Order: sequence, then structure tokens, then C-alpha cells
Amino acid sequence: MAKTSKSKRILKIVGGIIIFFTLPTLLFFAFMYLRYNEDLPVGKQGPEADLLAKSMLKALNEEAYLNTDYLEWTFKSRNHYKWYKTDNVCEVSWDAMTVILDLKDSKNSKVFAGEQEYNGKEKQDYIEKALTYFNNDSFWLVAPYKVFDNGTERSIVQTEAGQQALLITYTKGGTTPGDSYLWHFDESGKPKSYQMWVDILPINGLEATWDQWTETESGALLPTTHKLFFLDLDMGAVRGLQIQ
Repeated sequence: MAKTSKSKRILKIVGGIIIFFTLPTLLFFAFMYLRYNEDLPVGKQGPEADLLAKSMLKALNEEAYLNTDYLEWTFKSRNHYKWYKTDNVCEVSWDAMTVILDLKDSKNSKVFAGEQEYNGKEKQDYIEKALTYFNNDSFWLVAPYKVFDNGTERSIVQTEAGQQALLITYTKGGTTPGDSYLWHFDESGKPKSYQMWVDILPINGLEATWDQWTETESGALLPTTHKLFFLDLDMGAVRGLQIQ
């Protein structure tokens, strides 16, 4: 009986510990879900939506971005990028790994461990990881300039505040096709935030800021940081150069 009593006491303690650490998390998630989760809005496609998208690009000086040959940034002090945009090549670095990522044909990419080129059995895994990092982290840098990418759908949404917002849905391409973003604008027509309906997030309609812009050497306007709730998504020292 003593053994049974001791086992029950241990199970009770373990169960208490599990509840102590998981219950606040579950309650916090439930609060966040009830407070912020939104259904994907229904917008109106057509010329007016395209005009709103073009107005945003004009406010951001899209021509300067298109003429930018080289972009450099660091996402969350972790992943480092040197993107030779004109050549469709990006140097992606994290930890001790560097991938020279061929964005036209990833099979031509090269992998380095430190200073040594790596051709081991995990080479393709590193290439795929670099491509996933690039797709995500470059989106946080240049998403406004991608509203006319192949496979995008553009719609106008009237917000509760009576403002026009631009809903972009990516039907193909990237790492998670099907994601949607609702852009909100400031008085100058530049993006100030977007709401996200994306597979990677468990809550629909979460909003992240796009209001900390810098004008790079090439004239392109790019964000330096974003806020998502209490998280700061820092973009590091953002650079954009016209070198050709």
C-alpha cells in the first residue's frame, strides 16, 4: 500500500506541474483567439483594386526598388542576407552555415560550413532550409512590391472605419501558397500595417506594423522593423544599392 500511495503522490505532483505550466498558456491562447481571430474578409476584385495597389507602389517609389540591384538585411539578429537581386542569387547565412542560393535553380546552389564548401548528404536539406528562410524573411522586407506577382489576387475591402484596404491572396509560389494579407495605409498611401491569414499562425487576422521605413542608397523604401504584439521583428541594417 505504501508503494501505491507514493506512486499516486508522484503522479499528482507531476500532473500539478504540467497543469501549472500548460494552463496559463492555454488560457492565454484562448484569450488571444477570442480577442483577435477574424474571418478572412470578402473583397471586390477588379480595376479599382489594381488602382489601389498601384497607388501604394507609387507612394513607395516602386521604380527605385525595381532599379535596386543589391539588398542586404538581417532578420531578427539571426538570419543574414546578401541578395544580388538582378542576378537572382542570395547569400543566406545562419549559425556557421552559408548557402549561395540560386533563386532560378536551387540545384545550382552551393553550401559552406564555415569557410569549407560542403557536399555531404545533408547538402540539399541546407539548400531547402535556406530557401524557406529566404521566402519568409524577404517577404518581411519587400512584400509591398510583390502585389502584382504571378498568382496574386487583389481585392478592395471596406474596413469598419470606412477606409479602403487592399487584400492580397497568393494562390501559388513561395513556401505557403494560399496565404492572404490585408494591407492598411497611412495618409500618404504607404502601408502602415497588414493583417495575416497564413497557415503558419494559429490565429487568423493578426496585425503586424509596416510603419518604420528607411530610404536606402538606391532610393527604395524598405522597413527597418515590425511589431507583432509584443514581438519586435528587427530587419537589422537594411541596405539597397544600385550597382549597374
